[in-house]
Amino acid sequence: MNALLPKGEISSEWTGGFWEERWNFCRDKMVPHMWSILDNREVSHCWENFQLAVGESDNEGGHSGPPFWDGDLFKWLEAAIRVYANSDNEEWLKRLDYIIDTIAKVQRDDGYIFTMEAIERARTGETNPLEDINNFEVFNMGHLMSAGVIHYRMTGQTKLLDLAKKAAGWLKTQFDNLEEATPRTAVCPSHYMGLAELYQATADEQYLNLLEKLILLRDMVPDGTDDNQDRHPLKEHREILGHGVRATYLYAGLTDLYLGKGDEDYRAVLEAVWQDMVSKKTYITGGCAPLYDGVSPYGGDDYDAIQRTHQSFGRAYELPNINGYNETCASIGSYLWAYRMVNAFQHGKYADQMERALYNSTISGINLDGDKYFYTNALRCVHDHDLPYDLKWSRHREDFLSSFCCPPNVVRTIAETQDKAAVVWENGIAFLMYGDSRTAVTLADGGKVTMKVSSDYPWQGDIAFEIESIDADAPFSVYLRIPGWAESYQVQINGQQATHLEQAHNGFIEINRQWQTGDKIALSLPMEVILNECHNLVEENRNHLAITRGPLVYCLESADIPEGCSVADLHIDPNSAFSFEKSRISGVDLGVLKGTLYTRNPRNDSPEVLYKKYQAPTFKQVDVTLVPYFAWDNRDKGEMTVWLPILPVQN
Repeated sequence: MNALLPKGEISSEWTGGFWEERWNFCRDKMVPHMWSILDNREVSHCWENFQLAVGESDNEGGHSGPPFWDGDLFKWLEAAIRVYANSDNEEWLKRLDYIIDTIAKVQRDDGYIFTMEAIERARTGETNPLEDINNFEVFNMGHLMSAGVIHYRMTGQTKLLDLAKKAAGWLKTQFDNLEEATPRTAVCPSHYMGLAELYQATADEQYLNLLEKLILLRDMVPDGTDDNQDRHPLKEHREILGHGVRATYLYAGLTDLYLGKGDEDYRAVLEAVWQDMVSKKTYITGGCAPLYDGVSPYGGDDYDAIQRTHQSFGRAYELPNINGYNETCASIGSYLWAYRMVNAFQHGKYADQMERALYNSTISGINLDGDKYFYTNALRCVHDHDLPYDLKWSRHREDFLSSFCCPPNVVRTIAETQDKAAVVWENGIAFLMYGDSRTAVTLADGGKVTMKVSSDYPWQGDIAFEIESIDADAPFSVYLRIPGWAESYQVQINGQQATHLEQAHNGFIEINRQWQTGDKIALSLPMEVILNECHNLVEENRNHLAITRGPLVYCLESADIPEGCSVADLHIDPNSAFSFEKSRISGVDLGVLKGTLYTRNPRNDSPEVLYKKYQAPTFKQVDVTLVPYFAWDNRDKGEMTVWLPILPVQN
């Protein structure tokens, strides 16, 4: 059986705790608020472009905004479908039907769909699809495919799926003959994942074959660039380079192709590039692609061959804090890639990256109130007046982003978190993420089981599993992920210590038995506060520590230190102890850390003096609170840091 096709069926829903609270808030606030932005012609013009394309607008102008706004609408639609499609909310169900019907009117009979083209064609009669790689037509279609598959899976209806299939059919006509195809079609290739999802939903081989063709097409690009990952043949890739979203989407799609076709050359690429990313080019928060503008380190040996890169990965260990870029979409790309890697290679290290990115640098992209957004996710924020240069994007949350790609992406990610909590493997169920949930599974042999999970994760590490119902004749395995941050664990089965279990293999422990209704598993993970140091070649973080507890990275904000102190002047004693407690920020219960840091006398740096004679600092203790990184900038606009300098040894 092709590995991309389901070995069984699985459905999970959050039933309480952290993720149910975030999911309900996504349904009740995030999705409706975002629609009010997309539907407001004074702000975004996103929905206005669709109305204009079908002649339902009184606007006499042309297309407004960036070409990828079609994709933003499709990403938002995917989230709205996930939270409303099975509800009894008639208002939203009617709105979704109206939106889908409008999309159908924009799409040409041959399957091509792009509001910019439709508007221009209506005005001038001219059309030239795929004329410009930066028009994002195929990127938009990829998100249409993903939305169509979600709609089909949630409702059983095919009307949006049919539009997605028509778009894929148009792509097929463009690339049937690779020698005659236009090779530059891969900017931000969401369509790779979209085609794989179409294949999973329909079992139609044409979508998998088209995915393979499109990936082969990359090797035909003349004058390719590292920025778009097409300078070298794909099978020669061993390092992650260039634009963060383009790269992570590419390798996520390549993992889908590997799952479908099993080409071992691609496995070598995926494992090498992944290792390069997580061991040399990823922040402790899971964020990646730190550079707004730069040059490719491998773009050429002579001056004329040096290539510009954008929103990109840099050299190994190039991880600046204040001007770290870390676009939210790049974090989501690494999360989507990690999910596919854990399915392909069944190793917990990939789920570790899923968890790290999701809990830290992904949900940080939207505030706790669900109405303000980050485009970038730096690890340190200082007052603007302290910087002698301007940053491209604000380091504080904004009501609207002119490049609105990240907000709908993070909302659809939150809406679909439960869909990636657990997966079916050939001989059982693997839990990738923990939280209050209920998972219904049809195993590969037809056996059926429903499991309930109860936990206050990520705040606490005790996780309880119970077989609520079962109709399975044969034994099967339950795989529990042991996160890389957990230095130990304990497992009980029906109240008895499971000492017979082998040490976690590939990041999972396997419990195989003949299960019965009412059987219980208890997994205990130690939620200790850990002080982390960085590789010595990350020069900015030498002699600094970052604080984590469980899957969460913590940070220090101005709001949680005494008045008159600066975040920049606070140091940490490596022997300090931090206590955990619950607190409330913006109406949300969060786990915070309480402890003591040390503030030094002010440095009195001058903008006119770069070097000066050293003067020994003096320090005094201050009590502080550290908050989860994803929750920073939900109060007053102040300073923030993840990394804290180590307190110098005092004579």
